[in-house]
Amino acid sequence: MAPDRATAPPAFLEALRSIAGAQVRGDVRVAETTAPSRIAPFAAAIDGEVTAPEVEATGRFVLLHDPDGNDAWDGTFRVVALVKALADAEVGADDIWADVAWSRLEEALEGVPHRQRGGTVTKVVSRSYGELAERPDEVRIELRASWTPETSVIGPHITAWTELMASCAGLPPVPEGVTLLRGTRA
Repeated sequence: MAPDRATAPPAFLEALRSIAGAQVRGDVRVAETTAPSRIAPFAAAIDGEVTAPEVEATGRFVLLHDPDGNDAWDGTFRVVALVKALADAEVGADDIWADVAWSRLEEALEGVPHRQRGGTVTKVVSRSYGELAERPDEVRIELRASWTPETSVIGPHITAWTELMASCAGLPPVPEGVTLLRGTRA
């Protein structure tokens, strides 16, 4: 169910406008989707997908808002982000991958005002045997994170999340000084 814009507080409406105007990479497609309805009085959700050839990454970005605040969030807004990506097979042998993925989140959020960041990184290695033994290992990573935005300007958080998706898929960052183009919106 979409947030009821008629009864939404001004801070949440500002957040929605900021999300709508967020700059994302040209190789990422984003689309509004159904938000969870029981976690907070107001919520919005975005699904994302990296569309670059030969890579696979998807994600979900959820913005929660409780005008009365939430002690666990230390604020009135909370972002919950998910990134799932198919990684290179060499990653399967690398024990520091979780640290690398988390550092990519930290880099993506650099300069984006937030606090109370936490989350998990999971790596799943699928190895084939028997008649399928010649298949290479398949490595999937999943990063789940949440943080409290310090303002209702959420666009930079969307940009950081889409950069994180692209990074986990193995795409290079957009160089400094290069303007991001709007990604595809469904």
